[in-house]
Amino acid sequence: MKKEREVLLSLNNVKTYFPVKKGVMKKTVGYVKAVDDISIDVYKGETLGLVGESGCGKTTLGKSILQLVPATDGEMNYNFDGDVKDLRTLDRKSLDAARKRMQIVFQDPHSSLNPSFTIYQSLSDPLKKFGVEKKEDRRKIIGDLLEAVNMRAEYMDRYPHEFSGGQRQRIGIARALSVNPELIVCDEAVSALDVSIQAQVLNLLKKLKEERDLTYIFITHDLSVVEYISDRIAVMYLGRIVELAEADELYKNKLHPYTQALLSAIFVAEPDRKTNRIILEGDVPSPMNPPSGCSFHPRCSYCMDVCKVERPALKKYEIDGTDHYVACHMVEQKKEGKYNGEI
Repeated sequence: MKKEREVLLSLNNVKTYFPVKKGVMKKTVGYVKAVDDISIDVYKGETLGLVGESGCGKTTLGKSILQLVPATDGEMNYNFDGDVKDLRTLDRKSLDAARKRMQIVFQDPHSSLNPSFTIYQSLSDPLKKFGVEKKEDRRKIIGDLLEAVNMRAEYMDRYPHEFSGGQRQRIGIARALSVNPELIVCDEAVSALDVSIQAQVLNLLKKLKEERDLTYIFITHDLSVVEYISDRIAVMYLGRIVELAEADELYKNKLHPYTQALLSAIFVAEPDRKTNRIILEGDVPSPMNPPSGCSFHPRCSYCMDVCKVERPALKKYEIDGTDHYVACHMVEQKKEGKYNGEI
């Protein structure tokens, strides 16, 4: 019997569209569909990896969850200690309280810290906002946070330019931890760092997750990194999730043609693990005018007639006792024994 996991965040049919305006009157002539009808549950204590090509909507989804970018439609139900509320319907005071539970680590450690503020000043503001009035208390908390991310407490009186990229990213993590959140969105948190520093930051994130019972949404385009840190992985293409499974299961059984192409691009040093590189033809379609049917069909070598007219739903399949979700007509027909082509 499968163990029931507690759902911390449930997204139902979430859409985030950006209007495109033209002319003197700024008339809306269309919409960029950055996030297009996504439904997914995030379980308490897990690391959910979110991968895909640049421009697929990963970062927009993360910012929409945090209400930094307003979603156009859908529900974002958050579990506040048993009291489930839609984040999109919260008033300003309630949203402030919700943001204490949800934080973000930004991609660029250079621009995410104010260069005119000391580290103490940057980390002190959220503490003041959430009720830590005394300066001595704030200095104590910030010193403990810096030590938690393997930095010295006295660094709080220095400026961002005095630190390396890896150190600045650790400071960004410390700032996210300052209000004791439950959920942290890591938006390409290691992509701007050297490989050796990436490993240190990833290990730090894993350590903090265990110590503080954190939940991560880990956004990245680095498939090696997401395999290392994630419990489950969701693959996005043109604003939609096309495959979702446990990390080990996804890398072992790649069902969607897009996932197969993505994972074939991973550099593998061991000769016995190398895979044939799958080259996708054509460019990613415009999110302003996505193709009909399956949005991946213009680049898919397994495209069938149904793919051009009918959008595939994200369906659950059980493989070796593990739930595996995929949105693909070819996979559906194969499971039903109707697909006669080669895979």
